[in-house]
Amino acid sequence: MSGLEVTPGVSLELDDIQAGALYERPSPYVGTYLLLCIRDREDGRELVRRLHRIVSSAGVVDAAGDTSLTVAFTYHGLEALGVPAASLESFAPEFRQGMAARAELLGDIGESGPDHWEEPFGAADVHVAIAVLSSDESRLRAAAEKARAAQVELPGIELVWRQDCYQLATGRTSFGFKDGIGQPAVEGSGRAPTNPRERPLKAGEIILGYPDETGELPPMPAPDVLGRNGTYVVIRKLHTKVAAYRTYLRSRSANATEEDLLGAKVVGRWQSGAPLALTPDRDDPELGRDPQRNNDFGFADDPRGFKCPVGAHARRANPRDALDHEGSVDVRLHRMIRRGTSYGPMLPDGVLDDDGIDRGIIFVFAGAHIRRQFEFVKTQWLNDGIFIGAPLESDPLVGPHDDSSSFTIPQRPIRRRLQDLPPFVVTRGGEYCFAPSLSALRWLAELDT
Repeated sequence: MSGLEVTPGVSLELDDIQAGALYERPSPYVGTYLLLCIRDREDGRELVRRLHRIVSSAGVVDAAGDTSLTVAFTYHGLEALGVPAASLESFAPEFRQGMAARAELLGDIGESGPDHWEEPFGAADVHVAIAVLSSDESRLRAAAEKARAAQVELPGIELVWRQDCYQLATGRTSFGFKDGIGQPAVEGSGRAPTNPRERPLKAGEIILGYPDETGELPPMPAPDVLGRNGTYVVIRKLHTKVAAYRTYLRSRSANATEEDLLGAKVVGRWQSGAPLALTPDRDDPELGRDPQRNNDFGFADDPRGFKCPVGAHARRANPRDALDHEGSVDVRLHRMIRRGTSYGPMLPDGVLDDDGIDRGIIFVFAGAHIRRQFEFVKTQWLNDGIFIGAPLESDPLVGPHDDSSSFTIPQRPIRRRLQDLPPFVVTRGGEYCFAPSLSALRWLAELDT
């Protein structure tokens, strides 16, 4: 395991944990997401038996860095497999309810509401989610074929949705910005943090069965073999209105340089990935490319947001040390593993007209606490502005916007306020899932209820 820093203090059972929950994806990569429906219980258990043989373990680091397959189940999927009622009731309430039932809380209303979601998201017949990712297209096809073969001759299993995806070599998403920079390290994972200011998260923040940042064991599904070494997974398909975003910036900028700066103020980083906190006046592509430097910063020295606006997307999603003075806010309790994967072709540079093609991001979150991680960040930090003293403002990039939406950019002598922000991101669907350990996959396959 050369090049990895083993963190003392906790021993994760890596051979029993699915790799996708802990390790970075290769870059660049291609991938495929699949959703399956279990029509027959016995076929469902046979599917799990076959998937167990090909799921990637975190104990095999090379597999996570090259080609990996991850499997997760919705509440309805576990129900379809015949998981006993007492075990089903032991899962987190928000997982049992599902994302569609919590859409209004999450701000998924109007155009982003479940009534407008892409089928079959939010329906009771979404049971199994599979992600296959690889740095090589031929290896991806081989791994995807293994996943497809797992359901061959199982008439009780139906493929109900598929989405191909990718990450460019630049790491940039459809809005043009490099993504996936601020991931936390997890204690015991063997991966060193890219932000030396941030110590690794306690393992229990991400993986069930270990102490979390409170020093306690997070609530875990029963029996232990089902819950331990598992993690909750949130999947969201987000359509990005790239032409509307570009048009809005263009209409409020005097020239291309000002347009680039305005985009950086909205996101909190330049397109290269260089953070405003380190280079507030101009882009620094070399800094953006350097993983040892582009995540090495905080916001405490910029409390009013003159370098990076307090309402910028990246600062809302991870306030870092900006809230340390609050005392009552522990940012570490709301950290999570985030994965953003592009789908659909990029809108060519300079194009301001919508070409009608669906493009966006498949957003995946992994953590032990759906409510205080994903849901808290989405509702309290992205959708609301109370915590930054701007109660009427939401995240300028991904927040739900209406005709009165605005975004404040601190500057001297007079702050600038962008008005009439249109929505730039629309939710196309999503699911709350549970990614069990390899031991739990065996337990599920051997159920006899």
